[in-house]
Amino acid sequence: MAQPALTLTATDAALVARFAAVRQEYAVAAPFPADVLAEASRAAAAPDLGQRRDATEVAFLTLDPPGSMDLDQALHIERAGAGFRVRYAIADLSAFIAPGGALDTEARRRGQTIYCPDERIPLHPGVLSEGAASLLPGQVRPAVLWDLTLDATGEVTSVHVERALVRSRDRLDYPGVQGALDAGVADERLTLLREVGRLRMAREIRVGGAHLPLPEQVVERDDEGRYAVHFRPPLPAEDWNAQISLMTGVAAAALMSRAGVGVVRTMPPADASAVDRFRRQAAALGVPWAPEVTYGAFLAGLDRDDPRQLALIYEAGGLFRGAGYAVLGGGSDALPLHAALGSTYAHVTAPLRRLVDRFGLEVCLAICAGEDPPTWVEEALPTLPGLMAGSDRTARAVSRACVDAAEAAVLSARVGQHFPAVVVESGRRGLTVQVLEPAVVAGASGSARVGENVTVRLAEAEVATSTVRFAVEGEPEGR
Repeated sequence: MAQPALTLTATDAALVARFAAVRQEYAVAAPFPADVLAEASRAAAAPDLGQRRDATEVAFLTLDPPGSMDLDQALHIERAGAGFRVRYAIADLSAFIAPGGALDTEARRRGQTIYCPDERIPLHPGVLSEGAASLLPGQVRPAVLWDLTLDATGEVTSVHVERALVRSRDRLDYPGVQGALDAGVADERLTLLREVGRLRMAREIRVGGAHLPLPEQVVERDDEGRYAVHFRPPLPAEDWNAQISLMTGVAAAALMSRAGVGVVRTMPPADASAVDRFRRQAAALGVPWAPEVTYGAFLAGLDRDDPRQLALIYEAGGLFRGAGYAVLGGGSDALPLHAALGSTYAHVTAPLRRLVDRFGLEVCLAICAGEDPPTWVEEALPTLPGLMAGSDRTARAVSRACVDAAEAAVLSARVGQHFPAVVVESGRRGLTVQVLEPAVVAGASGSARVGENVTVRLAEAEVATSTVRFAVEGEPEGR
């Protein structure tokens, strides 16, 4: 089921204005205050490096989307006997951010970097996030260095965390790495990334985890200012790279749980009634699901190019709700799990872009050093779930409003036209359809079954309100 992009013929002033209005509506457009910028500039020029191991001899690489400058992670993998040694360097903001200072206060207010199609609203000033703190190639940088040993099955057998100086050798991107692997010309670091990534993905299914393979809907702008909306299937290299981050987060949560201190990412398991309902939906759509197959393994095998299975992927969203954060304390009884991973899990690998990671890293460093976390970290831990929940809501709302606006702009000249679509949800608010061309997911009036191929008429496309609405062919527009 091909998903070609429909591109605007030129920069659309109404769309750009809508992006700006969305940022203003959610109060994410404010520039950094002068004192924050001044502190960031001073820190970039003279970071506080303290005592660190010199790991600049390790041939680290970074792997990110093309054009990324805020590089949180650098990776090196090598064989260790029958298993593997993974060294994972994470940007260390402790060298730049003083607890209680202007940078710290502003980061707590923002919570995370927020991405819009035309610009991003960073967590930290660019002089740090895209400069002095970013793990750019050829630059000596302060890092939190994770050293993990894995056995032949991909299970972690030892973990050590310390502060270090690192120097990345190569700045790589996903399409380039995937191409090199497919062509058989990738170096050992990348072939081992594929090997370890696959082992960790198999482990995720084995321990009861699950991944929701929703197609990613993205809005992109070309060099001439034209926007396009399309569905982008993730490359396998992205999944393998993500597994290194997830593995590190699982190791971090294990450290925290044993020490009884820290903050973990949580997701409650889907209740039995929800899974039973999902099984009935699969049966109704004619998608075989053997009784002994877990829902995680079932989801992993679904085909996004099959309309019935695509509808099931959207329906599975009901199994992935309630994600949040929890502060640990008083031992590991009733330790909160992240059900989608089948493990405890903590965010520690993206401190340039997410507030909570900086504190999680400090906790893990203290644990490995046999010390208590710094007082400023312990005092902040109870506040982090609320801060992150608020920034998560804002980031989701901004992203959705911007994508909706781009959909409306792409479709604005086509009101009244008909499009092939798949019904992916049905509820109290009516139908949700995924249009096959262009890449649009929107509400629709009318009657149809989930998983059904339908023809819909575009009833409304309003950029100023981020509104797109369809009607199933043959249904009155206002029904």
